[in-house]
Amino acid sequence: MVELYGLKNCDTCRKALKALPDAALVDVRADGVPAAVMAQAYAQFGDKLLNTRSTTWRGLDEGARAQDPLALLAEHPALMKRPLIAVGDRLFLGWSAETEAQVQSAR
Repeated sequence: MVELYGLKNCDTCRKALKALPDAALVDVRADGVPAAVMAQAYAQFGDKLLNTRSTTWRGLDEGARAQDPLALLAEHPALMKRPLIAVGDRLFLGWSAETEAQVQSAR
């Protein structure tokens, strides 16, 4: 099963869903990301998991930005780079032709 963690109104997530019609969208604002998945993603991707170009990030003060990244993502799920795609126990971050090929081969 393919799970796509993202936002339903995110253009990049929509592109990924179109290419992966059997994927289940998990809206990170409404449903959140399971702590185990988020911990695995942070261990695998590190600070790349944070979208520091987002309007949410720009709205945070320095104190908030200095928080533990996992706590910050739990408080502000829209800060996560999207989409985060889970195929079995493998995770993929973002959406590009390369990512699409990797996800398709992992299925």
